[in-house]
Amino acid sequence: MVRAESLPQRGAGRDEPRIDAPRRSVNGSPNGDDAGGQRVRSGHALDHRPPGRCHLMERLRDRVCLVTGSTGIAAASARRLAAEGASVVVASQTDAHAQSLADELVALGAAVAWSAADLTIETEVDAAIAAAVTRFGRIDGLFAVAGGSGRRFGDGPIHELSPDGWDRTLELNLRSQALTCRAVVRQMLAQTPNSSGTRGSILLMGSVTATDPAPEFFATHAYAAAKGATIALMTTMAATYAADRIRVNAVAPSVTDTPMAARASGDARIRAFNRARQPLAGEMMDPDEVAHAAVYFLSDESRVVTGQLLKIDGGWSVL
Repeated sequence: MVRAESLPQRGAGRDEPRIDAPRRSVNGSPNGDDAGGQRVRSGHALDHRPPGRCHLMERLRDRVCLVTGSTGIAAASARRLAAEGASVVVASQTDAHAQSLADELVALGAAVAWSAADLTIETEVDAAIAAAVTRFGRIDGLFAVAGGSGRRFGDGPIHELSPDGWDRTLELNLRSQALTCRAVVRQMLAQTPNSSGTRGSILLMGSVTATDPAPEFFATHAYAAAKGATIALMTTMAATYAADRIRVNAVAPSVTDTPMAARASGDARIRAFNRARQPLAGEMMDPDEVAHAAVYFLSDESRVVTGQLLKIDGGWSVL
């Protein structure tokens, strides 16, 4: 058993008693929140969407979107999805990350649930999806940002790569994606189509390191292999579930200003390389550039789009 908390509405006190609730979970992020964690906690924000808030185009009104991660690209995407009217499930490795972002979204008037768990563990992933469905009734969109760098495990060029570095990097970046997709697809198959006639949209996180390598500074072969496999997973899932009206796509960003990219942002040589390789993005791409694509892929604007990889790279792939 773990404790579950309801986030207070804006201005409410935080000294209300906690209640015990069944174990719930979720997690992850390739921009600072690893998919692996030990503790599982969850909570939810009260439905509180004041008049005049989150009223942009509202392309995701009445949709439920799950984002794995709570910093960098994941955080930027959660903000954009909420601004477009979605109910958002935030999933991160730690309570603090998830609840901090959830608090921010609640202050904007969004309906939010948050969770923390280890996405590499089957039972925790299944419990996470069940918690999201219990909270909101369905899942219309998934942006699976979960993952992270494997350098600390020993990832690098294949001739220097340790077996443990290979295994742990793929677990973090591929197993977590596969388990999350499995649980979400099962839920989407079981639910009725939404107002657009589709059962849901899944967006996976690739990387230009898999499609357009830059070995001078980014020779992490296990990470590239995991991202390449993620792209292959996207393609075969899209083919398998199109008849069920479930769409699956992927994005492949170049070097983006996230916690995972701290090594790159702190190296003058890499920043100079980025300026030349991704001139439209500059030294470090803004996470919002990827968030805009997430809104497109999870909304009805892309309702007939599936099996596609979108490179969001500032010119990286053509230079």
